[in-house]
Amino acid sequence: MNGIDFILEHEPTLRLGGFIAVLLSLAIAERLWPARGDARPARRQLANLGLVALDTAVLRLAFPLLAVVLAIEVDARGGGLLGAIDAPLWVEIVLALLLFDLALYWQHRLLHSIALLWPLHRVHHSDTAFDVTTGVRFHPVEIALSMTIKLALVVVLGPHPVAVVIFEVLLSASSLLTHADFALPPRVDRVLRWFIVTPSMHRIHHSIRREETDSNYSFNLSLWDRVFGSYRACPKQPEREMPIGLPQWRDPVALGLWPLLLQPFRRPPAALAPTDSNAREEDRPNA
Repeated sequence: MNGIDFILEHEPTLRLGGFIAVLLSLAIAERLWPARGDARPARRQLANLGLVALDTAVLRLAFPLLAVVLAIEVDARGGGLLGAIDAPLWVEIVLALLLFDLALYWQHRLLHSIALLWPLHRVHHSDTAFDVTTGVRFHPVEIALSMTIKLALVVVLGPHPVAVVIFEVLLSASSLLTHADFALPPRVDRVLRWFIVTPSMHRIHHSIRREETDSNYSFNLSLWDRVFGSYRACPKQPEREMPIGLPQWRDPVALGLWPLLLQPFRRPPAALAPTDSNAREEDRPNA
């Protein structure tokens, strides 16, 4: 059995093992080198972990044909744009990873700018602290929408199945890493964020200030924010002090698991935390 066959045959185990290893490693790092102290045990973390359990169940029930399986079928037929390219396997994989990452950037940006989609993504941003569990805090409907887009991309692009496996592993790992409650040394962070998204870079995206939330959309490669003009180097307040979350959603009672599931279908309450931004959450424009 060669390496590619091994990856495809053991894909579920590799993904789950990688997710658990990264989650535990970052949870330990947050306790040893906290940036803000947001990783201290709290009820909000139970809601976040409850969401990831529900998300996993939704994917298994609603999407019996997941991205890797679909990629195997499309690749076997030589379909998709990448399937028509006569290039070495490593070139095809690199191109697929770049295109998937670019698509993820625009998906994320549109979730912020389209009024019908923002309430779904708002669940992720309504967390009032920033730690590794925030990286799995997504509404099941948003997860289903994301998987639908991913399956459509697989059909259009026709990436090699190994590229899809690599992207899935990178996606889950980077979501955990970029939400972790630790900060790299400033000099190291400044260098790394020319290439990848760091926790300090993404933490700005979770600021309570609207103008900061609407920046730094990248997941893996940071270049997309620079290319499309959405990069912000630092928050107005020091990252260790800036409020996290949304001004309208700060009541702990409204941020339990069941209220989070209903949140996209409810109107925002009055803001509980003032900001100096004139834009209100419910005023988000259509794209």
